[in-house]
Amino acid sequence: MRERFHPFNTARIVRRALANSELIAQHSSQLIATLSTLDLSFSTGLLYPGIHARSLDTLTPSEQPKQLVILDGTWHHAKTLIRDIPILQSLPRYSFVSTAPSRYRIRREPNLAFLSTLEATVTALLCLEPETLGLNSLLAAFDLMIDNQLASPMSDYGARRNHRRPLSCYGVPKIIRDHLEKIVVVYGETMPGLQLETVHSDHHAIPCDNQSPCYLVAERLVTGERFASAVRPGVLLSPTFLGHLDLPESVFLNAPALDQVGQAWRSFLRSDDTLAFYYSNIPKLLAQLACDEVPLIHLKSVRMMASKNKSLERVLSDLNVQSAQNSLAGRAGKRLASTLALVQHLHASAKQSH
Repeated sequence: MRERFHPFNTARIVRRALANSELIAQHSSQLIATLSTLDLSFSTGLLYPGIHARSLDTLTPSEQPKQLVILDGTWHHAKTLIRDIPILQSLPRYSFVSTAPSRYRIRREPNLAFLSTLEATVTALLCLEPETLGLNSLLAAFDLMIDNQLASPMSDYGARRNHRRPLSCYGVPKIIRDHLEKIVVVYGETMPGLQLETVHSDHHAIPCDNQSPCYLVAERLVTGERFASAVRPGVLLSPTFLGHLDLPESVFLNAPALDQVGQAWRSFLRSDDTLAFYYSNIPKLLAQLACDEVPLIHLKSVRMMASKNKSLERVLSDLNVQSAQNSLAGRAGKRLASTLALVQHLHASAKQSH
């Protein structure tokens, strides 16, 4: 209810832009009564992440929800609404994998992978109704609102603007600066888009999900604990692809299945871990291991980078950071070492300027 009159509330923009939408702003007790009068039985889902949430971009047309309930407010408010309103608990849950950080620069999200209500709505519609016109215009209006607010003279006042840090460390997450022991750096290799089927003697080509993980590595920064596992591919990996990974075929011959790797990965993680990554495919890879509730930090979001489109190697070169040798095999081991070096540099820079 408090978000209703907030000057930066994005749900009001969504309501004005989308004709087939309804905005309900009430206290929890009133919402229970109001929602009970609505027809939520016909293919209605709740957009909310979690282990049991189905990814919208993986659904067939017949599986897609016809209506989506999207909660507006802080993440604490959203959790409270679900806890207090039984009908929300009964709805099937859907989610999506965010491959880019939020553009909502006015407010600070608890996780760099979290999005504003408007961004979440647009992302969901791009999954369900990609032919819908005007979604980019909606994002453009959102960007304009943020730019106008930041350009306002009043934006120079307030507690968050006091004692500005140097631009060189602007945007380094507080957890990297103060709680490096909670950071796990992760990198993963995914399957190529086309593989060879092994059950037939002619080895004919079949399509393969290029978001499926085939090799996962991670390291807990302070303790140095590591996780490394191949995933049983179920198809014949070509010599070209193995050369691309810089891994021998023997690594995959007796590798565990995806669900077994997921179980081992979840056992490796601690309840207060935050995963740091550089490459944009990592969230989708992790979603297939059923651990999408673990907080994520997309290192490309840090303003220390002059360009978000630079390779990690180029970023380290620009920052004059040397990547240490990593004993883990293949291209994954090298990229993990590079990501570790970047996080260590961000930690040191943030500490020095704080």
